[in-house]
Amino acid sequence: MKLNFIFVLLNICLWIFLVVVAGYVVYLVIKALRKYTRSVPVRKEKAENAKTLGEVLKQHRLNCKMTQEFVAETLGVSRQAVSKWESGASAPSTTNLMALAKVFDVSAEELLKETQKN
Repeated sequence: MKLNFIFVLLNICLWIFLVVVAGYVVYLVIKALRKYTRSVPVRKEKAENAKTLGEVLKQHRLNCKMTQEFVAETLGVSRQAVSKWESGASAPSTTNLMALAKVFDVSAEELLKETQKN
């Protein structure tokens, strides 16, 4: 009889533990969803900045009378990569940004400052 009582007590403790763990998991999911929904404006702002950087890169390329293919060959990347940078679909790495600055005969800081002006 005493052994039966111990098993019932252990079973109740186990269920309480599982309910607490499940509640904590639900809490973490809700917290993550709140953070995600609040970050939408930040992602939109980053997309706008990337788009602006793309416009600056395209402007410099056209001012230097270069084609996307020429810039791509000079940097050792594909023409599609240059196109993605200019359209804002992706951003160049720091190394590629420095190389772009050399190709366009400007400083990398100047390229980035132009994105902040817009």
